[in-house]
Amino acid sequence: MSLETMNWLNTNTLIGFTEKRGNAWHYRAEEQGEQSNHYVGAVPVPDVLRRLFHWQAVEGTITATHMGEEGVITTTDANRKAIMRNDTGAILGIFKSGYLVHQFDEWLLDSVSNLLDDDLQIGSAGLLKGGAVAWVSVEVPESITTPSGVEFRPNLLAATSMDGSLATTFQRCITNVVCDNTMSAALREDSAGQSLKIRHSKYSHLKLQSAREALAIVHTVADDFTRQVEELTNTTVTDTQWQSFLNSLVPVPAEDGRGKTMADNKQAALKTLYDNDSRCNPWRGTAYGVLQTVNTFEHHVKGVQKNKRAERNMMRAVKGEIDTLDISTMKTLATILA
Repeated sequence: MSLETMNWLNTNTLIGFTEKRGNAWHYRAEEQGEQSNHYVGAVPVPDVLRRLFHWQAVEGTITATHMGEEGVITTTDANRKAIMRNDTGAILGIFKSGYLVHQFDEWLLDSVSNLLDDDLQIGSAGLLKGGAVAWVSVEVPESITTPSGVEFRPNLLAATSMDGSLATTFQRCITNVVCDNTMSAALREDSAGQSLKIRHSKYSHLKLQSAREALAIVHTVADDFTRQVEELTNTTVTDTQWQSFLNSLVPVPAEDGRGKTMADNKQAALKTLYDNDSRCNPWRGTAYGVLQTVNTFEHHVKGVQKNKRAERNMMRAVKGEIDTLDISTMKTLATILA
């Protein structure tokens, strides 16, 4: 589970194109009087506004009170402000006076619709951290399958926060349909145009005008990723090279102890995915199989703090950490293959 309860995930996330990608892991059947958060086609924009972004973030004052022997001391900080939900009054973050709120409806719906072509539709949207973080994923209606059998969905992930955890971000990425993983749209360190980050400052509204030029539009992702996948599936990785890759990725200490046990366990988990898991083993013996194994391990197997996996995976996607992960995997493998 994520930090949110099952009820939160089923009422504050909207999942589209289920006919193409299947239901989310937290799906539950509709009960009488309830509206499902899963959609066969695209998520309608009015539903995102009505079900998720129906409230606004407002500014509040910061006041501190101390009670002691000298009496009651109350101070208001004129240089800081609280960001609050106007429907529940919940405090989402505390900032200096120069912080500029990026309202979810304006920055994640209006701006995205201005950036993209008419045939791109909302594939998912949601709130995390009690509404402090929000995302909208814009996708093409049809999934794409490469000649080597990799089914994926290119998308543009737009996200922002009210708690200071991330800037407003527009991130190109790939959703791997078979395992619901996020993958990097480009596996080269010199790849440009994969993301745009806009800080919450008083000048940020001016920067959005150049967003379309700064981003490679989502339609181009399909061709780029297909070429990369075909190159990787045609690159052979022998069993000896796979073991060398594991030893480089997860070095095992010579001496017995906790470090050796942890490294042995991680190597064993990666081997199980690579050899036996249907999300990875169809591409066993190829560079793509190695990439898919490490990516799947990080998404679904690697231990995380209790109840935070879904939140962790989404935050890593919008922060570009998936790009770093996949590029690092390819660099390590390239060293072995060389």
